[in-house]
Amino acid sequence: MGFTGVDTKDAVAETVVSVLERENARDFTLWPKLTESGLLSVALPERCGEDAGLLEVAAILTELATDAVQVPALTTLGFGVLPLAQAAPESVQQRIFPAVARGAILTAALDEPGAPFVATPKTVAVLAGEVVRVTGHKVGVPYAASARWILVPTDCGVAVVESCAPGVRCVRSPGASGAPEYSVYFEQAEIPAEQLLINGAEPLQRLAVATIGSVADGLLKGLLRVLTEHIRIHRQFGLAPAEVRAARREFEEVRDVSRLLQTASRSANRLLAQRDDHPEYDGRVRDELGTLAHWITAQLPAAMSKCHRLQGGPLTAEPFGRYYAQAEDLVRWLGAHSFPMFSPVEKAQNSVP
Repeated sequence: MGFTGVDTKDAVAETVVSVLERENARDFTLWPKLTESGLLSVALPERCGEDAGLLEVAAILTELATDAVQVPALTTLGFGVLPLAQAAPESVQQRIFPAVARGAILTAALDEPGAPFVATPKTVAVLAGEVVRVTGHKVGVPYAASARWILVPTDCGVAVVESCAPGVRCVRSPGASGAPEYSVYFEQAEIPAEQLLINGAEPLQRLAVATIGSVADGLLKGLLRVLTEHIRIHRQFGLAPAEVRAARREFEEVRDVSRLLQTASRSANRLLAQRDDHPEYDGRVRDELGTLAHWITAQLPAAMSKCHRLQGGPLTAEPFGRYYAQAEDLVRWLGAHSFPMFSPVEKAQNSVP
């Protein structure tokens, strides 16, 4: 399917909705259907069939998250295709992007032991002639074993490593949502020198935060929709007037957080999509991403807790459990205080409801 017209992001969002209306699956079995729909080509350069990008990917991720769909769209598009489109040479893109259009999975190893979303990786890359050898340990890498390529931040840039390459070992580790997650060990894993992206760290970090924000936006929006229907059916009777008032107040507080998270996510994505050379641009990006990271790590967990109280049932009750668990994974990947590359976020903290 091609996406053309004035507002491509609306077209791709409608396509996601259409796929979800036709299919019952909300897990990995939905991935082939998303591939067939052409959605995985949205962020690819024009030579691969489409000429779209970050805003379209954000629309896809938000719509999928609204139904708490658990597929590797965030890792493939947000952690993989978008950074590669900015930082990888054309020869690398031509090797990887056609495979993505056919359903290949990408991911990124953003965390190291004790250092979520690490800004200064301990993983090392050593140039030896025409190859680079990568050595290090990454944790919490989603879909690492099923990914065709892993973007690995190192001390010299981002290495694009095939998961099946000699010297790469994936060990399954627990995650809140049950999505496959791994500790990945790189022991002199070799890649062609052109697959070390010297300037790849900043695009990867920025785009990862922005697209995680799109998912967080969709999760909270979708949970509020599910919760509204649940309260209408199950929890409108038997509460004392004071309990009703307290519940309404908490619901409005969560809705305020949802609105502010949506605003922060859309603002950050729009700004990143501009890719401006103005001297003040980088500072504005740091501010926007710092604000977005704050809403995800500091405010999303509190909002989810309020939703659970309003739900009045176990955390694992479906479909609520899928939303809670995926939100927990996002917060853990980012880390609550792991953004030295971004500016302080006082303006976000001062606007907490």
